[in-house]
Amino acid sequence: MITVGIDIGSITAKGALYIDGEIKNTKVIFTGYNSEAAGKMVLEGLLQETGISREAVDKIVSTGYGRNNVKLADKAITEITCHGAGAFYLHPGVRTIIDIGGQDSKAMSLDENGKVREFSMNDKCAAGTGRFLEVMARALGVDLNDFGEMSLKSKKPSKISSLCAVFAESEVISLISKGECRENIMAGIHESIAVRVSAMARRVGIIEPVMMTGGVAKNIGVVKALEEKLNTKLIITQTAQENGAIGAAILAAALN
Repeated sequence: MITVGIDIGSITAKGALYIDGEIKNTKVIFTGYNSEAAGKMVLEGLLQETGISREAVDKIVSTGYGRNNVKLADKAITEITCHGAGAFYLHPGVRTIIDIGGQDSKAMSLDENGKVREFSMNDKCAAGTGRFLEVMARALGVDLNDFGEMSLKSKKPSKISSLCAVFAESEVISLISKGECRENIMAGIHESIAVRVSAMARRVGIIEPVMMTGGVAKNIGVVKALEEKLNTKLIITQTAQENGAIGAAILAAALN
């Protein structure tokens, strides 16, 4: 059986190809302004790279922020359910998931069968998300890809007290004007994200092992700050960003 999962996020669209019980390929592209077109593009890319025809695909499941715009999908499933399924496939021992995406952050606890028991979600404020990090990187004149590594050079993280993205940005601008070291500001930003996300995770209960998913899992500074706040090592897979799409592809295989 051949299935595809498509995860349409606010910044990136992810796809996963699942063939006879194994993930064979994943892909990440920018979503752009048209999430339906992004869904088509990520599907075409997956199939072209693996030499599989569209007709050979049995089922497609969409998830994420723009899941209902993917008209080619057989079913749309919430990202909470898909992230649970993806994490459990990649690491069956996982009991807690922290997902930080472009515009929201989530924490989920799983049972021994990989089903989501409880979750908490922040989708009302940009603080603690990938979008927030993008804004901060621009304010500091740093490439987002370098943000995490540079922050590790900090000797004393700056204090950023606000949990609101708008006010936190104002604090950062004020620190820049005072000549504060960039690395310290970056570390302070990661610290503020870790405070917010760890509090959210504790609301669902931290049960180890803990996996971090989403694009922000690529930021080593956020990962380290979260590990310190939670006092545990986070599992980060090579396909952390594609985790929702992987779960969607797996769930597609269970459709009638």
